[in-house]
Amino acid sequence: MATAAVAKKQCVGVDCQNEAGSLQCPTCLKLGKESFFCSQDCFKRSWAEHKLVHKTNGNLFRNIFPPGVISKPDPASGHYNPFPTFPFTGSLRPVYPLSQKRTVPESIQRPDYAKDGIPRSEQKFTGRQNIAVLDKKGQEGMRKVCRLAREVLDIAAREVKPGITTDYLDEVVHKACIERDSYPSPLNYVHFPKSVCTSPNEIICHGIPDQRVLLEGDILNLDVTLYHAGFHGDLNETYYVGAKARADPDSVRVVETARECLDLSICLVKPGMLFRDPGSVIEKHAKSKGCSVIKTYCGHGINQLFHCPPNVPHYAKNKAVGIAKPGMCFTIEPMISLGSHKDKTWPDDWTSATQDGSRTAQFEHTLLVTEDGVEVLTARLADSPGGSIVLPIASPPTNGADLAAGARAEVVETVA
Repeated sequence: MATAAVAKKQCVGVDCQNEAGSLQCPTCLKLGKESFFCSQDCFKRSWAEHKLVHKTNGNLFRNIFPPGVISKPDPASGHYNPFPTFPFTGSLRPVYPLSQKRTVPESIQRPDYAKDGIPRSEQKFTGRQNIAVLDKKGQEGMRKVCRLAREVLDIAAREVKPGITTDYLDEVVHKACIERDSYPSPLNYVHFPKSVCTSPNEIICHGIPDQRVLLEGDILNLDVTLYHAGFHGDLNETYYVGAKARADPDSVRVVETARECLDLSICLVKPGMLFRDPGSVIEKHAKSKGCSVIKTYCGHGINQLFHCPPNVPHYAKNKAVGIAKPGMCFTIEPMISLGSHKDKTWPDDWTSATQDGSRTAQFEHTLLVTEDGVEVLTARLADSPGGSIVLPIASPPTNGADLAAGARAEVVETVA
């Protein structure tokens, strides 16, 4: 009986044409995936790109093949929770199935990751101090895409109300991007499955639009980024869902504090500003309002790349490097919590929630450093929906127990 020939394996290293040896990626082995390399040097050289495969598998295969342990679909709607055994930190749950990936016409210019989810151009720029300075043409490109991004965010924000799904908002954003000859930057970025991030209540950022219906009293962050004519424009705002949210003192406190933190930090931006400086202003103001600053995520450079240097942390005593110079573009996007600054990521590998389930809010602008200050490229328009509101007065206590509880709360607030 003839034996089968042993097939030679090709090295999976970046731009490597060598035959693979027996060396495999240890993380891939844990995931049950084969990935052979020709040498340790090739593995190290390819790591920056290869490691994205690990996150890709977590997202892609969960969306195509639901986990073996899922909740039973609702007989009426077919909806289900794909992670019923996960210890969620708050009341929110994912509502699957996700809708089909939305398509983009071939005529629209795409970023490099649109096809396979790998942002290779971002990996070419190494070093935290390698901060791009845009020429006049580049600055005009950023102005154009940021104006379009503001238009799209405003269109989506006008649709926010109780009873709609976040998937519907994704559809609205996607359509508005296409109408502006623009690619929705989040779509397929490291395999993110949707065209916008929707983050309600205790979700800090990177919420995936699904079949969950917005409820009266929710707060919702919409994070929109467009890619147009070779440039990305990024912004987000948090909105009140219904009158109940606008009447809730805690929801208003966290939303308005986040808004104020962004506004105060922008006042610092000018040539010579250290990128570590906004964090001190943001944390000081957040603490004065009894809130905390999420430390895991930060502002970032943006131009022809979605994410690049500099990093702009939102907390004090950070070690960010770099100095602002005219022509630099970056975001500031403080994420503020009513409770803990710590976060926990859902099994979808994207959705980030506060560790204690407390509500959180975020605001973001794309900024251009000018010769004498800053230009807010994603500034609100005169008719932009949302906007700041006054903190509502809490209802007075109705009995002795409530009076005592109110007194304790007042003491805690004063100490904080």
